[in-house]
Amino acid sequence: MVLSLKKVLISDDIDPKCIEILQNNGIEVVKKTNLTKEQLISEIPIYDGLIVRSATKVTADVINAAANLKIIGRAGTGVDNIDCVAATRNGIIVMNTPGGNTLSAAEHTCTLIVSLSRQLGLAAQSMKAGKWDRKQFMGNELYGKTLAIIGLGRIGKEVAIRMQSFGMKTIGFDPIIGGDVSATFNTEWLTLDEIWKQADYITVHTPLIPQTKHLINDAVFAACKKGVRVVNCARGGIIDEAALLRALESGQCRGAGLDVFTEEPPTDYTLVKHPLVIATPHLGASTVEAQSRVAEEIAQQFVDVTQGRSLFGAINASALAKTLSPNIQPWVKLAQTLGSLTAVLAGKGSNSERKIQITSTGSILKDGKSYLSAAVLAGFMRKCADLAYTSSTLNLVNAPLLAQEAKIQVDVTHKDDLSVSCVDAVVVDMETSQGGLHLCGTVTGLVPVLVQVQETTFSVPPILQGPLLIFKARNNVSEVVPLVCAGLSEAGAVLTSLSISTTKNSSVWGVVNLTSPVANGLESVKKHVISVDQIVL
Repeated sequence: MVLSLKKVLISDDIDPKCIEILQNNGIEVVKKTNLTKEQLISEIPIYDGLIVRSATKVTADVINAAANLKIIGRAGTGVDNIDCVAATRNGIIVMNTPGGNTLSAAEHTCTLIVSLSRQLGLAAQSMKAGKWDRKQFMGNELYGKTLAIIGLGRIGKEVAIRMQSFGMKTIGFDPIIGGDVSATFNTEWLTLDEIWKQADYITVHTPLIPQTKHLINDAVFAACKKGVRVVNCARGGIIDEAALLRALESGQCRGAGLDVFTEEPPTDYTLVKHPLVIATPHLGASTVEAQSRVAEEIAQQFVDVTQGRSLFGAINASALAKTLSPNIQPWVKLAQTLGSLTAVLAGKGSNSERKIQITSTGSILKDGKSYLSAAVLAGFMRKCADLAYTSSTLNLVNAPLLAQEAKIQVDVTHKDDLSVSCVDAVVVDMETSQGGLHLCGTVTGLVPVLVQVQETTFSVPPILQGPLLIFKARNNVSEVVPLVCAGLSEAGAVLTSLSISTTKNSSVWGVVNLTSPVANGLESVKKHVISVDQIVL
């Protein structure tokens, strides 16, 4: 997927390097900050790209008003301020910079852990008040203590490495990153139930999703050691703030380091003002180095997309990264075309429960499940008479979501052998009320071609591009071909090629490539064949 980005809006303050990189690559940049929602809605239609930090709220209303928007970039990790579902539905790529603020966030987490162990916040306030209360601020060593890390990704790993230098034992949990990976940075993978009873300190480094909301709650505090300390530099809401306050007041929790909050800025500062809480105003990524890094990264990611090099950081289109390869692009085109042919040939015979089976073979397509399904669905829905999608409203980003909403089911499998004449192939099968539909295609010299229709095979596979006719006729090729050609000539069509399949059940299939669509109807052809359909690819 290569995007054409002519004009990009930057709506939050960002390092000037971002603008410089974009402009040096021929992209016009407009920076307008502090826009109201109404101003952003009015402004956004003329832009191809949008770059934000955390201040701009990219809501569904903003996205729906964006007539030309192709990509939204977040100079940072979280995308809480972007309606990713609305973006996906509109076929807009959402990107973040997953590694840009890793070190800054990890260092801030470590700072809070150290500060909690020695009550540095209260001690500093006491000194500023002119007091010298050495005995009041007795601390604890980190050496020999156990740090539990929930979320073992980039930031979690860096926290583990740094806190191990203090002599801490690190344990952790991640639903995706397993123990074989965590062992490489000396962190023991445990279940959550095992973690709570062992941890002296707990730090969270996960996104805020339904599964992680209030992950640390009353039940978790009750399962922990008395005096456990917790740190949250990830997202507000992962720790239940009401439960944390109860644990602090009961003594079950001896301290909390909070950089993020459920509501930012908080309207209720009760938790923030608790003497055992060290609070900072979402400073995890607030370093000069991190902000410069994420500005450069998001700009370079935009440039890479325009040049077809990479889709790094795309959170709703990561599976499409492989489609940038020149070797894969013809297979994407083939899958889209087979999807379109399926819709046209199924026609009124398609079931209300539309189920598409995609089968691939060949080493080049071994990892093609995600992009093959998206491509077939995009082609299918563009040609479905009962769906109002066009090439401009439907692409590989939104096709899976829109298909799900349209109750179109798809299943993809990969096999070593499909018993067809070509090594690499894509097969699309669909059950209709009139029986099954079977199509098989491959790529020859980077050009998609049709190999099979139903149980018939083309000895010379027709090219699947441009306007074409696909027809079914009785097995009397010597008579049918001249009649079809004459009928097309009568309709004013110019043929470039015609391919006829083998015979099955006394019928053959034919594909005619045309220089332009037939505008005067196909009546002169229909009277010579069983069925005929025109399709513009």
